[in-house]
Amino acid sequence: MQFFDVVRERHSMRAYSAQPIEPANLQQILETINRAPSAGNLQAFEVYVVTDIQHKAALVEASYVQEFLAQAPLVLIFCAHAARSADRYGKRGIDLYSVQDATIACTFAMLSATALGLSTVWVGAFDEEAVRRIIGVSQALRPVAMLPVGYAAASPRLRPRRNLDDLVHQV
Repeated sequence: MQFFDVVRERHSMRAYSAQPIEPANLQQILETINRAPSAGNLQAFEVYVVTDIQHKAALVEASYVQEFLAQAPLVLIFCAHAARSADRYGKRGIDLYSVQDATIACTFAMLSATALGLSTVWVGAFDEEAVRRIIGVSQALRPVAMLPVGYAAASPRLRPRRNLDDLVHQV
């Protein structure tokens, strides 16, 4: 798929089939995540792959009952690793750059999944402490996004986009 086709085809999906994701496709997504740009190339993020049904059920509860998380064959959890940015960038690296690194990586995952014919939806509403407990990480990592990945079980609901005149401002 050409890049602009991938962008046009990407939609938020909240219904997934039980069809498993091929290991080669997961590997391609993970390799694409690893190519994501980051502040100072410090790659101040970690990614957790959740496939276990009990862990996914716990993520449903931690995300205020977003049940589609349990439907998807896997959920990628992107965590900011602030310490990787701290030495070079100080507070801004801790508070911003590491979070940006994790979110850019998540975006790369979304687009690569779309290019492979898979569907995703960005999940940002969740209890960070609960997610930390579920995936077993310390306070050193901050969960910033969850991305269920799977084959769509429904057609995406097309949503309107803002007019460019309203969105873009010339300075």
